[in-house]
Amino acid sequence: MNINKPNRTSRSVLLKGGALAWAQLAALSGLLTMATVSSAGDAQQIIRDRCLSCHSETGDRQAPFSRISQQRKTPEGWEMTLQRMQAIRGLKISPQEKRTLIKYLSDTQGLAPAETEGVRYVLEQNRNAVESLENQAIAGKCSVCHSGARVALQRRSEPEWEKLVHFHMAQFPTIELLAGARDHDWFEQTINEIVPELANSYPLNSTQWSDWKTVKKQPLTGSWRAVGWLPEKGEYEARFTVTALDSDYYNLDIRGKYADGSPLSGTGRALVYTGYEWRSNVTINGIKMRQVFAASEDGLAMEGRMFLRSANELGGAVRAVRESPDRSHILSISPSYLKQGERSVINIIGSRLYGKIALGHDLKVLKILSRSADRVSVLAEATEGASLGKHPVSIGSANGGYLAVYDRLARVEVTPTESIARVGGNGGKLAKQKVAYRAVGYAAGNDGQPGTEDDLRLGYMPAHWSLKAFDEVAEHDKDLLFAGTINSVTGVFIPGDAGPNPARKMSTNNVGQLAVVATVKDGNQQVSGDNHLLVTVPTFMFPVIQ
Repeated sequence: MNINKPNRTSRSVLLKGGALAWAQLAALSGLLTMATVSSAGDAQQIIRDRCLSCHSETGDRQAPFSRISQQRKTPEGWEMTLQRMQAIRGLKISPQEKRTLIKYLSDTQGLAPAETEGVRYVLEQNRNAVESLENQAIAGKCSVCHSGARVALQRRSEPEWEKLVHFHMAQFPTIELLAGARDHDWFEQTINEIVPELANSYPLNSTQWSDWKTVKKQPLTGSWRAVGWLPEKGEYEARFTVTALDSDYYNLDIRGKYADGSPLSGTGRALVYTGYEWRSNVTINGIKMRQVFAASEDGLAMEGRMFLRSANELGGAVRAVRESPDRSHILSISPSYLKQGERSVINIIGSRLYGKIALGHDLKVLKILSRSADRVSVLAEATEGASLGKHPVSIGSANGGYLAVYDRLARVEVTPTESIARVGGNGGKLAKQKVAYRAVGYAAGNDGQPGTEDDLRLGYMPAHWSLKAFDEVAEHDKDLLFAGTINSVTGVFIPGDAGPNPARKMSTNNVGQLAVVATVKDGNQQVSGDNHLLVTVPTFMFPVIQ
């Protein structure tokens, strides 16, 4: 299902549920971050003790167990496999044994960093990411019921892909009707056409995985400089101090501040799978949060998302670099734009920011307001004739990022571009699913026309937030009155209460369709942009990978 149905491959990835309840998802947080280190022999013995009633040993040291050894998955993927074995195959396994298996299988039969690129949004629990698969055939068959990323985050031999299709037919006998297959033979087409595509696109054996297995994995201990953003709080900078507890198992201490100056502090524990998959539970200023990061192949940088454990839709992107005496970095520039002929305070955040400050041609540093190794604040000016476009910023040997010089704000984009909120609360057990919005400004490029490929991205801009009815039906049903409210400053939308509403036509519930409007002030003009928001009913299914 897609809100606007532009095509079958572009969709909000979390429209549908799965087979894992919220309580199980909460349990997964503990499973992934509290594992104790065990040897490969311990894990293989668990498989022998718990799994061989259905599987068998092959005698092949490279692929010792039938079916199991013919797949590769992320930690979340292996967790879902074990959950399914417990739910429908009667697997009896202790939490400790499960932790051991997830760690072992993720390390020995995981995915290389290159194999997860572009589809990490489901691991990061980004509820409103909009995906587009390159392979239209796979998307047409698989993305009808769940995200394409769920498929792309596993690798199988061709016989295993074929068995997966058989499993779908056996476990979900109505799948042919759900997939809209009344006009064709879904099963035969999937077996004969899609399985070879899956085996080719997502093979068990790949160069990326072979190469990654030979890479010496770097411990992620040390001091990390990080920047990020959280709904209602805004941008922040922090230092992560990571100390080893045991192999791949770490303590985490976080100290930093938000852009408004308020302090940020917390502690947590992390476990690293497959040499780069960072998973941690942290408590920041008393709030329990979750981190899903990917470390770079050299172990010098991490990127991902941090979000509330109680509401994973409320979170934001994080970037971090490992600090070192011989490396300097610029992590963020805020604001990231400067208008011709105007002055602005520019904050540059990073690590070891020593040396000359250079903002680019036609940009002047009028005054250094404050300076440290981590943060430099300057009063900057763009001349009236400053060249339009991206101006690289550097401080000494540190570089990264740019200042976008523009003449006029041409358009505003609301992110996420397609979004879903869900009613809840009102005495029920399921909380409301909110949406956090940000406004991105653009200047028209050389062609002078906004909305074309050469538009200049200025970056995130402060906005005034409001709502309007999405269409005539929403206007008629008074969705604006019932479906929810938005904070005009923070851009966080809160949907209406769950359950029937006597004030609505036929006492229906508080669902509806709205447009979220961001209005940005630029000099004497105001520029607005909007997107589509679907407010719908609660979901009762929370699969780890949607």
